[in-house]
Parts: sequence; structure tokens; C-alpha cells
Amino acid sequence: MSEVEIIELPKEKDPRGNLTFFEDVNQIPFEIERVFWTYDVPGGQTRGGHAYYEQQEFIVALSGSFDVVVTQPDGKEVRHRLNRSYYGLYLPPKKWRHLDNFSTNALSLHASDRKFTEDDYIRDFDEYRGLYAN
Repeated sequence: MSEVEIIELPKEKDPRGNLTFFEDVNQIPFEIERVFWTYDVPGGQTRGGHAYYEQQEFIVALSGSFDVVVTQPDGKEVRHRLNRSYYGLYLPPKKWRHLDNFSTNALSLHASDRKFTEDDYIRDFDEYRGLYAN
């Protein structure tokens, strides 16, 4: 996959409570190397504001809701609302993103195909834009 995409995850319905899961390669297009989550985000705050050179990421709203805003090199924004735990957003490398509009008690789960390395981050939007310059 080379584009941002919402992926619907399996939903096992049960009167005792539903169950959803994802397995690397079966539901998402990479093998999972790292998992992290964000929570207790104060009202009005944003998370992210970067892209990765190589890392792929899959984001799920386990609780509550938030928006993942993907900014194109020309500055155009595409907003993806995550508010169901059986949907996730796949982000390939070189996609500028930030998360905002967090509801109370929002919990975002992030699975990625790489361990953390600062060298993989693109933290300057002009540098990001330069990757797409002709």
C-alpha cells in the first residue's frame, strides 16, 4: 500500500462484549515491530506534527475519538475521524500527520514496523515538502 487508508478490522460480536483484533500482515500491510499509545491528552492539544522517512504506522482509537490530519506537500489537509475501535488508519512512509480534536478519555493505539529512531523523523514541514519538489 502506498496511500493512507482506513482499514476495517474483524469484529467478533458477542452478547458479553465484542472483540476486535489485528494481526500483522493479515489485516495490516507490515510486520509489527513496535506498539505505543497516547492518552490523557489535554483539551485543545495536538500530537504528532511530523512524517517518517521509512516507518509505516497503523492507528486505532481504542477509546473515545480523535482526528488524524494528513497534510499534503501543497498544504492541503485530509482529516480522518477515528471513533470506532474496529477501524484503523494505515499511514505509509512520508505522510505528514498530526492528531487533534481528542475527546475526553481518548486512547490512541499506534503499531509500527520499526523501532524508534530519531533519524527516521521528518520534523520540519519545509524539509517534508522538499521531498516532493520537482
